[in-house]
Amino acid sequence: MSRRKMIQLLGGGLGALGLGTALSSQAFADAPRPHFAPRAKRVIQLFMNGGPYQCDLFDPKPALQKYAGQRPPGADLRTERVTGGLMPSPFQFSRHGRSGIEVSELLPKFAGLVDDVCVIRSVHSDNPNHNPAMYLINNGTMTPNRPSMGSWLSYGLGTENENLPAYIVLCPGRPVEAPRTWSSSFLPGKHQGTYINHSNLEPAKLIPFLRNSKIAPDVQRQQLALMNQINAAHLAERGPDEMLAARIEALETAFRMQFEATDAFDLTREPESMREAYGKGHFANGCLLARRLVERGVRFVQLYYGNGQPWDTHNDHNKNMRTLCHDVDQSMATLLADLKQRGLLDETLVIWGGEFGRTPVSENGDGRDHNHWGFTMWLAGGGIRGGMTYGETDDFGFQAVKDKVHIHDIHATILRLVGLDHERLTYRYGGRDFRLTDVFGRVVQEVIA
Repeated sequence: MSRRKMIQLLGGGLGALGLGTALSSQAFADAPRPHFAPRAKRVIQLFMNGGPYQCDLFDPKPALQKYAGQRPPGADLRTERVTGGLMPSPFQFSRHGRSGIEVSELLPKFAGLVDDVCVIRSVHSDNPNHNPAMYLINNGTMTPNRPSMGSWLSYGLGTENENLPAYIVLCPGRPVEAPRTWSSSFLPGKHQGTYINHSNLEPAKLIPFLRNSKIAPDVQRQQLALMNQINAAHLAERGPDEMLAARIEALETAFRMQFEATDAFDLTREPESMREAYGKGHFANGCLLARRLVERGVRFVQLYYGNGQPWDTHNDHNKNMRTLCHDVDQSMATLLADLKQRGLLDETLVIWGGEFGRTPVSENGDGRDHNHWGFTMWLAGGGIRGGMTYGETDDFGFQAVKDKVHIHDIHATILRLVGLDHERLTYRYGGRDFRLTDVFGRVVQEVIA
């Protein structure tokens, strides 16, 4: 059977039974639509779990050399662990592009794309511990009981491709607090992130049980139709049930994914030259998968750099930074260039950063502790003003001091770029209206083109 014919067969689904509208509309009738004309249709988040050091990459601080080993006023902020004096960065910075943004020698390929990037140097968070900080940047709160940012985008905007989930999480192994960081919480279950462990790139192993080896697709379709009829009778007798509606839709999506996902996740369909351009490691493969997914209408793709907290450089910081940056430089640059060449960058927002940064003072002599006082994130595409920096940290890169941007502000800005008002994108639960930014957040208009 041809792929076109199969998709036509799959397209029947609930709608062919006259059940799709009845079930879906009851569960998701209150889902909001864009409040504004969106600048971005899709989002790719490159998540550097563990927290990269901002002053090695995008925020040069010459004063660190002058006060090396000392702890002058301004460098005496509280740190999570015992720390010593200021430790200079050994990496050189130079200006790049028409904008002249300073970028470290650690990112030579990415530096060539800096005119498409907005570097925000004044991001700050609320907690220097990994778990609360990861919840905050992913879920908008330091507790693990709220919907994630990707779930809010799925809820607010829906999907452009009914054969794939709206929200996909790529990680080679499970992050420490997964799946809470991609949970839909009290939002309807269809908005939860779909976790993909891309350690094995063979689609049948990448997605467990992708194909049914015992039952033909037309028989599966008949089975699904029978279950839908039973579920419809259940709903007619007992009334609307959001959890049941979410399960029904998940079954439909899973069935259709047997065919769409085989194509979307198969990197062997890419020319070898493109594979080489991205690189062949986990992060490189994730970047290429992210492009293939947004190209097919996936609303939100979150790519974790690795399992655990690989950027958590409490020891051997300088050595580890060389390795980590070498691993991401080529892939990030190729992703931006590839999206731009395909005409996708204008409608795809790319976000980079960790849950916090790292301290300019030393830990264990050659390491750096967590720093939530001030760190760097960058954004590109999707309505962002490229070729600019925004905000400043103090002379040592320890604390944001000018044009400060809280994580709630980052979230508010992302939602604005995809056409959503962060104050109006709400969901009523437990007697109150919840939103991604809680009761905080401002749109950073200065970084929007």
